[in-house]
Amino acid sequence: MQTHNLKRNIDNLKKRAVGRGGKRGKTSGRGTKGQKARAGHKIRPAIRDIIKKLPKRRGRGIHPNKPVTRRPIAVINVSSLEKVNGSPITPELLVAQGLIRKIGGRLPKVKILGGGEISKALMIENCSFSESAKKKIESEGGKIKQG
Repeated sequence: MQTHNLKRNIDNLKKRAVGRGGKRGKTSGRGTKGQKARAGHKIRPAIRDIIKKLPKRRGRGIHPNKPVTRRPIAVINVSSLEKVNGSPITPELLVAQGLIRKIGGRLPKVKILGGGEISKALMIENCSFSESAKKKIESEGGKIKQG
């Protein structure tokens, strides 16, 4: 007996099926590896990847990338209030007399700073002040009413 005459007790095992689902063998026409080679492959839209890369702004409400809108602030010095005709001085009066402008079509908050000097008593409403402006207005006999 020679080695080429030897036989196994059991038959050869069936060759393992590769490239399942097709008759082309190995990769069954799907190339090699990756998303496109997988069963049920779906390609992600490119826009989804762009959206995922956008930074998320936490704690900003339901629109995460919408900027926070604050009421604008107009700044004016005490010396500019000398020119105002009328009392009490309010943000509406300052806009009407052209000392401040509406910002984005809205009436701004007004902050009065202590630049310059004043010589008359003023009555001021609905404005915020710096400490130096408050001292100057009150030293001339003016009144401040917060609203």
